[in-house]
Amino acid sequence: MDRRLTRIGNRLGVGLYRRTNGRLVGYPAVDVLLLTVPGRRSGRSRATCVRFLRTADGLLLWGTASGSPRDPDWFRNLRAAGTAVVRIGRESVPVRARELLGPERDTAWRLVRQELPQVNRYARRSGRTIPVAVLRSGGDPVVDDQ
Repeated sequence: MDRRLTRIGNRLGVGLYRRTNGRLVGYPAVDVLLLTVPGRRSGRSRATCVRFLRTADGLLLWGTASGSPRDPDWFRNLRAAGTAVVRIGRESVPVRARELLGPERDTAWRLVRQELPQVNRYARRSGRTIPVAVLRSGGDPVVDDQ
């Protein structure tokens, strides 16, 4: 997808999430959070709406980028920063992020695919290993200025 259209869509989604506390974003039975993370080059806070799964270990995020051949910028920023702010509904909390690798990643990815089978088509289309991260409470606050 054209990167400009993606940016416009993201801005609209973020604005809608903020105005409605996430009530009008997403689909039934699909959890969406607002992730704010500093840009890896600019250092400016960047916000995006991201699907997630709650697990005993924390919140699982994955970067399909709708089947793009490269990891989404938000995941690359999260990987570089290691911390973020997550907003679910009205509540915002600082989190620490850890990218899952090897068997741990494979186990988490299997869970994502079981819970949300539609991600399989994006994974196939991308031709890459989809990155997965777990977020846990804690970390330094990131200013949500976007």
